Amino acid sequence: MSGTIRQNLVELLRSGPRTARDLSRLLHVPEREVHLHLQHVERSLPHTGERLVVEPAVCLGCGYSFRGRTKFTRPSRCPRCSATHIASPRYSIVSGARSKTRGSQA
Repeated sequence: MSGTIRQNLVELLRSGPRTARDLSRLLHVPEREVHLHLQHVERSLPHTGERLVVEPAVCLGCGYSFRGRTKFTRPSRCPRCSATHIASPRYSIVSGARSKTRGSQA
C-alpha cells in the first residue's frame, strides 16, 4: 500500500467491513490510533459522497447490540448481562451521503 495512513484506511474500508484490530494489523499502527483516524475519516467522507457505516458491537453472552454508541472503541462490559465477551464493531465505507450512520446495520 502506498499513500498516507488515512488514504490506506479508506481503501481498506471500501473493500468491506473490518474491525479496528484488523485495520491495526493491516496498517501496522496501534489500534488506538485507528480509532482516531476513523473519527477524522467519518468527518471527511461526506465531501466525497460516501459514508462510514458502523456495524455495532454485540454482546456474545446475551446478544445485546450497542446501537447508537458514539465511540469507535469496543465496549468493555455489557449493560444487560455484565459479560465482557463482546464482538468488536465493524466499519466500512459505502456510497451515498447520509448524515447519521452510527449504529445502523449495513
